[in-house]
Amino acid sequence: MKQAQRIILTGFSGTGKTEVARLVAERLGWQAVDSDDAIVEAAGKPIPAIFRDHGEKHFRTLEHTILRQLCSRPKTVIAAGGGAILAAENRRLMAQGGFIVCLEARPETILERLRPQFESDPVARPLLATPDSLRRIRELKSFRQPFYALADHTVHTDGLSMEQVAAEVVHAWRELSAAALEAQGRVAALTAAPSAREADAPSGAACVVRTSSATYPVFVSWGALPDLGQRMADAGLAGRAYLISDSMVHAHWGTAAEEALRAAGLRVASHVVPAGETSKSLETAAAIYDWLVSQRAERGEAIVALGGGMVCDLAGFVAATFLRGLPLVHVPTSLLAMVDAAIGGKVAVNHKEAKNLIGAFYQPRLVLADVSTLQTLPSRELTTGWAEVIKHALIMDEDLLRLLEENADAVMSLDPALTTEVISRSIALKAAVVSEDEREETGRRTILNYGHTIGHGLETAAEYAGMLHGEAVAVGMAGAARIACRLGLLPSEVAERQDALIARFGLPLRASGVDATKVLAAMALDKKIKGGDIHWVLLEGIGRTAIRQDVPPALAEDVVGELLSA
Repeated sequence: MKQAQRIILTGFSGTGKTEVARLVAERLGWQAVDSDDAIVEAAGKPIPAIFRDHGEKHFRTLEHTILRQLCSRPKTVIAAGGGAILAAENRRLMAQGGFIVCLEARPETILERLRPQFESDPVARPLLATPDSLRRIRELKSFRQPFYALADHTVHTDGLSMEQVAAEVVHAWRELSAAALEAQGRVAALTAAPSAREADAPSGAACVVRTSSATYPVFVSWGALPDLGQRMADAGLAGRAYLISDSMVHAHWGTAAEEALRAAGLRVASHVVPAGETSKSLETAAAIYDWLVSQRAERGEAIVALGGGMVCDLAGFVAATFLRGLPLVHVPTSLLAMVDAAIGGKVAVNHKEAKNLIGAFYQPRLVLADVSTLQTLPSRELTTGWAEVIKHALIMDEDLLRLLEENADAVMSLDPALTTEVISRSIALKAAVVSEDEREETGRRTILNYGHTIGHGLETAAEYAGMLHGEAVAVGMAGAARIACRLGLLPSEVAERQDALIARFGLPLRASGVDATKVLAAMALDKKIKGGDIHWVLLEGIGRTAIRQDVPPALAEDVVGELLSA
């Protein structure tokens, strides 16, 4: 068996790829090249300028072209850009004749290594241009980790000199690369969706939610629905599956879901509720209990929630409470459900006085999001979901915000690859927050309520009929930004940037015609009330949030009045 003729170093920024590539090449008498340096040379401008002038999509195309050239060279050590391995076509290039080594390090180590570079040239390290750089590194690294784990070998660099890391890479190449190249199905496995390579992270999972009560994978891809039954079987779910859906979704996807379940040997019974938020009630839940009793449902048999946010919340509430808990599988078919309702374990029904007053925290066993199902959504239903994606970007990820700003048309038209990437990144952001604060006990999860204080008040005042959730949240974010500006927390240009993106995605910034008195009354019953004060989630900048309970009631009333004016 012949050893690999190329070594490709992957890993997060700050793990030492460029220096280690040089040292490895010196030991082997090979050539070393940094793919980012090759991109800069080809473009004639630095990478931040490429992003600024042409957008990330152009950069990724150029990155792939450069990698294709580099991966045709023998006896070369390639230091790949931190995000290069995210693209399947790049992983295929790397795997064909190359030995892939991931350089790993803890977020704290990465921050210490990158800090001097950032201090000398902030433009070169936009990643760290946030008040909480460590949190930003953790979030990005969490999203990329399943892709890094696809490498043939990993070297943990914490506490090692670059010379020691290089020695380990050379040793692994000599001992392992020949066998790696001969491994049957290796290229296909590396090209397929990433696996976290852990016992609780099945192959293909976009991310894994890890909480104190449960750990579960989230699968996100275009055309995932036929895999539903097998994913459930892989999770140890067998016997009968009780499919709960609404009339609109079941008409489109019910048969396909039932066939996927039966193909894996599951027996299926389906219950369909009327479409619309008014079905998310105790009365509807009671009707489902009666149906489950008539089916003689037993513990261990799974509830499968096929639908949008309403179905996820309702079916999840039923699963949490029937027989003291049945296994739950979320199959979200709306954008809002994919990036919000299906992730994190919040299940609930509405009370006439306020939204989601009656509920629980109950985590699913798995989530499967088929992005192609969004094609059958009514235009308004699709549009409303972008509010939560924009929210995640505003509160946690400026890179995602730029991706949305620069590719709005392609994203809104459901370009398969780009939309899947955006949704996966949005889900991974929420998964990271939920994993850190499952029950809103540390305050971290509270940031996900950005825009929801006013938003939930609008929904309640409209009696869940006149305004969709994402529309209400969009108006709520506009209101929260006004409040933050008037408190001196948020620069006006950031609020304008937020509002411009909200409007670009066809979402409202006002809700004229809704009764302000009813909105304010519903806000007073909000779940985020503590000690009689509303805990507002406000922006201080992109990726920077503040939890404030000192917002003057008069200010909140003024802003609500402005949002509801004609």
